[in-house]
Formats: sequence, C-alpha cells, structure tokens
Amino acid sequence: MEKTSRRESIPLDISEQDIIEAMKAIQGYLDITPGDFRQVYQAAYTLAIERLFNTLTAVDLMTSPVLQVDQDMNLIEAAGLLAEKQVSGAPVIDSNKKIVGVVSEKDFLGEMGVGGKPSFMQMVSHCLHNDESCMIGRLHRRSVGEIMTKPPVTGLPEMTISAISSLFVARKINRLPIIDNSGLTVGIVTRTDLAHTYSVFDEEE
Repeated sequence: MEKTSRRESIPLDISEQDIIEAMKAIQGYLDITPGDFRQVYQAAYTLAIERLFNTLTAVDLMTSPVLQVDQDMNLIEAAGLLAEKQVSGAPVIDSNKKIVGVVSEKDFLGEMGVGGKPSFMQMVSHCLHNDESCMIGRLHRRSVGEIMTKPPVTGLPEMTISAISSLFVARKINRLPIIDNSGLTVGIVTRTDLAHTYSVFDEEE
C-alpha cells in the first residue's frame, strides 16, 4: 500500500503583513541597517511560523491511505501485519469500516507484561525472570477488539497543526486517525509527522 503525504511541500513564506507586524513589534526608531533587517526578519519569521501552525491542517500533514485492522482479526495476524508494514499501531475498524479503536505495541505489551503500560525493556526483564510463560500465551485465540484502546481519539481534516499538537500532549497519544463526517478514516497523523514538520521549520530558519 503506497502512502502519500503533503508534509514535504509545506509552504513557508513571509508575507508583507508579517513584516509590517514585525516592524510594529520592534521598539524604537528603525534605521534599516543589516542588524535592524535581521531583527525584522527574525520577528517576521516567528509570526509566519505562528500563522502557519494556525492555518496548516491535518490534510497538509496526514499520511493517506491508512493501514487499518479489523476488530475481529486475531492478534497473531495483527502483530504480523504491523511488523510487516513496520508501524507500531493502527486504527481498528468494524464491519462497516468505521473506526472503533486503536491498537498499538503498548496494547500488546500491556497484555503481555506485568500490568499497566510497560515499556519494552520492562517486558524483556519480565520475560527473563519468568521464562516459563513470558505471558505470550495469553495472546493466542484472542482478537484485536479485545485489547485495543477505546474509544479512539480522532481528529477532523480541518484541524490545525497547533490543535493537533495540543491534543497529542493533552491525551498522551502517539497517533491521531483523521476521520471524515461519516466516520471513515481518511488519514493519520503521528508524532513523527509533527516532529518532521517542526524540523522542516527549524532547518529553513
């Protein structure tokens, strides 16, 4: 499945209004020397970044199409699919293709480990100390729907990058499925996508 994303072509330009607002923000008389121009430029750039983060939306950032797993898929198949696609999690859908949850490595580790949401190294430590079972047996004959995180945290295509970033922090999530008005998943935004966007801005600066 080929995935596409528009994040590589995020436009970053400083508008005339950005420059005007930046000049207003600088205290005192402006005699345009190279130093003054640098001040104006840096202030205008900061305003441009702020404007972009409040105008660029999930559509500009998300990856589409999205790998999805059925809630009735058994965990062996689901783990194999996630490993094959080299992703750590995916939206879970019902028979009507509507999102009903999200399954990730944290859900698998939580089911296999010592309770809660253990880290990978905690899981390794647990297995090394409990070699006879390692808790993996409990995953057999179980389905994705039994261990997935629900209800899913989702976003809409028109959500801004700023709003998405705030949601990631507030809900402590690593991925945000983007759904349309009918509840179908049209894309996904991950922490990696957000980090990439910030790094693009940093490189351009």
